[in-house]
Amino acid sequence: MKFIRRHDLTPHTRIEMVRLAWLNQGIYGKMTQIAQEYHISRTLLYPLIWAATLQLTTLCSAQKPHVQAPQPLLEPLILLLRLEGKCSIPSLSSILKYFQYQPNSVGYLSECFQHYGAALPSTLSMAEHQVVFYLSDEIFARHQPILVTMDAQSTAILKIQLASERSAETWEAHFDDLSEHHFHSIGMASDRGRGLVAGYHAACQDARWVCDRFHEFRDLFDRRRQLERKAYAAIAKEDEAARTFHHATSAANLHQRLQHYEHAHHACEHAIARYDQLDLLLQLLRDALHLCSPFGRLRTVGGVRAELILLFSLIEEIDDAVLPKLLHPIRSHLDEILAPFEQAESMHAELLDLVPQQILDALVLAWHHEHLSYQSPAQQKRSHQHESQQGLDFAKGLLEHQVTPLQAVVLEKLEAIVHAASLVELVHSFIRPYRNSSKGQITQETLNLIMFYHNHRRYKSGKRQGKAPIELLTGEALDADWVALLIQHTQAASQGPSLTSSAQLALVPPPHEHTTPSQTPPGQAILEPSTEAALAWSPMDAEAA
Repeated sequence: MKFIRRHDLTPHTRIEMVRLAWLNQGIYGKMTQIAQEYHISRTLLYPLIWAATLQLTTLCSAQKPHVQAPQPLLEPLILLLRLEGKCSIPSLSSILKYFQYQPNSVGYLSECFQHYGAALPSTLSMAEHQVVFYLSDEIFARHQPILVTMDAQSTAILKIQLASERSAETWEAHFDDLSEHHFHSIGMASDRGRGLVAGYHAACQDARWVCDRFHEFRDLFDRRRQLERKAYAAIAKEDEAARTFHHATSAANLHQRLQHYEHAHHACEHAIARYDQLDLLLQLLRDALHLCSPFGRLRTVGGVRAELILLFSLIEEIDDAVLPKLLHPIRSHLDEILAPFEQAESMHAELLDLVPQQILDALVLAWHHEHLSYQSPAQQKRSHQHESQQGLDFAKGLLEHQVTPLQAVVLEKLEAIVHAASLVELVHSFIRPYRNSSKGQITQETLNLIMFYHNHRRYKSGKRQGKAPIELLTGEALDADWVALLIQHTQAASQGPSLTSSAQLALVPPPHEHTTPSQTPPGQAILEPSTEAALAWSPMDAEAA
């Protein structure tokens, strides 16, 4: 049950409430009478009685000298469990209860995280204008859209918004707000959401829009999985028909089952052929969409267009009525799919003024295999890393000591080409556990907290290993871990301790272990946790009476 603290009740009134409740324990109807007299919840009186009994027992018991080790900081603990460990709030409450940490109620923890999120912005703000390439998408929590925009290079979430709808006007306001926070967009990659694309064109009229290949070709690859399942089902039917044939006894039954097996065998061969043909052509399609050829030469728009048209015609020849319907919208969007290759073609001409063709091809091939190595399993990763190193060694053999600055220039140019919005799917994977644990009822404060965690936590693997997205975006190193930064930011936003109650989170010891309360300043409660902080806690604070 969630309680709301009444500010009209003075401390003396609360002391009187505790006194009456403690004196009238066990008397039938007295708790209801007191609750009605003070217009409070009757269930609030029982934790008040418990706290009063604890304090009186401590006051009246003999004090024994006791040296107690300092308690761990529980504010970082609950943040780590919630965000790093992706624990749901009920699971987090169970963990705290097991270790006897107080307070540990679900309601208190929920209010605690709401307080953190309310102190955080939903939009990053830059001191100076920052040129970025947007990746934008829509996520849904119980039919309520969450609008997300992140930077393609740093993967930092620039804005996350819980909206009521996803019209063009909402997205336009979304992008206008980013402009007001000093972000200048040179382009955006996204799916073909009507409101998203229209809103971006209205807000950034001169910027470039790139369609997301992940969504463009997803139906084709989904069809391949469907044909694969059908092929396995046909194999199972052929195997069953073969076993049935071997158990035939009479000649008539043998002939009938032989016909059934031949029909199953023909259907199996047809299903396998359809899947194999589509699988091979989709592998060629994936290779055709790479920015460079297997020899490192950057592809041209005309060459890629010719390859795609040929592959589409071959896919249409497969005996499957669904494939032509899937290819029709892709053909109509071909110019937009080829937009990244226009950028690569113009970039190729610029790089040729700095680097000879042979060396440029080697550096491009090294970048290409290094890029693929981050997306591949272990065995293929080693192969791509070997190919990348060979390309670098070849370029070093020709340029000797001059290869490093040229390599940096080429890599910077190639990394600037954005040809997919699949990175924004990372945000989906971050939000999904929190959305599921809250049964879809996610709040803007929770999204703010997730955004801060994502932007300030450091990658543990990949090409961004050891770097936080906010560091990649600003170029400035963080001076602390994300947990410490979050607590500092919340304290600064609240002009004091991040949370009165959370500052006093501690393991509640048995009554005889309490010491005399000290005069610890409230602002030092988080930095210097002690048994005094445990004594200062009361269920009234925890339940926010």
